[in-house]
Amino acid sequence: MRAVVQRVSSASVSVGGTVVGSVDGPGLLVLVGVTHTDGLGEARRLAAKLWGLRVLAGEKSCADLGAPLLVISQFTLYGDTRKGRRPTWQAAAPGEQAEPLVDAVVKELTALGARVETGVFGADMAVSLVNDGPITLVVDV
Repeated sequence: MRAVVQRVSSASVSVGGTVVGSVDGPGLLVLVGVTHTDGLGEARRLAAKLWGLRVLAGEKSCADLGAPLLVISQFTLYGDTRKGRRPTWQAAAPGEQAEPLVDAVVKELTALGARVETGVFGADMAVSLVNDGPITLVVDV
């Protein structure tokens, strides 16, 4: 399981022009990708890592500040561009495997005490964000 994490001062995700999830104030925008070998263990580890990741101002975590997270599924994190000019998506898990695992990350974060907003799995989403500093990380579990 892989995530791209951005420290944001605000972020939102829209589907068909309607905002379906947003966070304001310091928080994290998290794009989550799932590969074929991922399971519930990886989902739990990713949630714990995201909740405790000390990348907010003052080396604080979302857990420290009660900061929100906007979690969006992103199969393209497993795109392979090593050959040719067209990415392949073979390493990305199919939707029927990936969706429950992205949901498990959200459920685990919520159980840890996080306020979590989400996108819509498989939808054509428009993501808007205002970065809070140049913080973008790739997290693999």
